[in-house]
Amino acid sequence: MNGFDASILGFIARHSFVSPGINFAIGSLAGLYIAKGLLLVAALWWLWFSPDNRAPWRREVVIATFASGLVALIVGRGLAYFLPFRSRPRFNSDLHFTMPVGARFDEVLRSWSSFPSDHAMIWMAVSMGIFIVWKRAGFAALAYTLVFICLPRVYLGLHYPTDIIAGALLGMMITYLLTRDEIRPAVTQPVMQLINRYPGPSGALAFIICFELVSQFDEVRQIAQYLLKSHSH
Repeated sequence: MNGFDASILGFIARHSFVSPGINFAIGSLAGLYIAKGLLLVAALWWLWFSPDNRAPWRREVVIATFASGLVALIVGRGLAYFLPFRSRPRFNSDLHFTMPVGARFDEVLRSWSSFPSDHAMIWMAVSMGIFIVWKRAGFAALAYTLVFICLPRVYLGLHYPTDIIAGALLGMMITYLLTRDEIRPAVTQPVMQLINRYPGPSGALAFIICFELVSQFDEVRQIAQYLLKSHSH
């Protein structure tokens, strides 16, 4: 482990809250959908329905931002799968990380590589899209993602700081690329045509996609894992 990660995790170990209630609350916060991407997705819907003379461009950026979130999720999971496995601080026996007393964690994460942070990738990608449309709200979204999504995962030993930094930079870069004028139309025009032609089904599909993005497709992955296990037997 590099010195940067070691120094920050060591600081957390020495200065974590002594209150089990506070640590339990931080652990719960890390698992709540409403404290993660739900508010950011709601912000994108706000931008979509806010009328002004830039509405067509803004809606294109919103679509590209949703696409960036999906791409970030796929890329993040792909990198975690194909790159060398990195045990999370909580489960790294060499690190001797002390879980903040009273905090909780999901045992299934023991088998998931920590690099890069898919949470940081997805929600920094979404926050970057908000920033592109509306700078002031974007700064708030980026700060919110850092404080309420990223930092608790470092505090709880679910990620190294470099997992978060790498994930954040990758997510923001994906959104930056997909929202460029040279690339954005290829992503957004087919979607806009679908929305204009089938507004009802498109709205229903958008609701489902938003729900799954907020949950980071947890249910889809669980179904896929069940089917794979069933097929293997």
